[in-house]
Amino acid sequence: GAWTGIEYPEAIYDEETRAWISKAEVAEVPFTAFTSKKKSLHTPGRLVVRRIPELNETKRTAGQDPLFDLYRYHAFFTTVDKDRFDTVAADQMHRKHAIIEQINAELKNGALAHMPSGVFNANAAWVAIAAITHNLMRAAAGLIGGRMSKVRAQTLRTRIISIPARIAHRARKLILHLPTKWPWAT
Repeated sequence: GAWTGIEYPEAIYDEETRAWISKAEVAEVPFTAFTSKKKSLHTPGRLVVRRIPELNETKRTAGQDPLFDLYRYHAFFTTVDKDRFDTVAADQMHRKHAIIEQINAELKNGALAHMPSGVFNANAAWVAIAAITHNLMRAAAGLIGGRMSKVRAQTLRTRIISIPARIAHRARKLILHLPTKWPWAT
């Protein structure tokens, strides 16, 4: 058929199904975007679709055996010529692009929401510190493991950085009281 099988170089863990996914299929069709706009804005290109087998049994069965194989679909539009990137290469490029877009979104949701100064060098230092902070948070999340390794940066800030605590002075010592029933401790 029109579907081309692809193997992921590194398996991707799906939290929902608790399974490693290393196979998918991609296909493409010629597509013209913005056809509802004036003709000068019509953009010819390719619509690339990736499908991954649905492994979640509750979605698969829903009370009866499925008539067809179930898949999860992800589509994207590209104007990159097929001679430059075939369907599989276009999908790989898109997945890499999606990762950096996620990082940009997380940085814009955090330290890069507002620049602290009108001075370029001060803002450049701010961006460097924001990138270092982001990398340290992702490394900490990876060390924690489990679901925490995949959560967004805002969730990490809420659950492991902004921990409510109380400082007490006793016998000339500072004592930090951390929560005893912290819900994300395990």
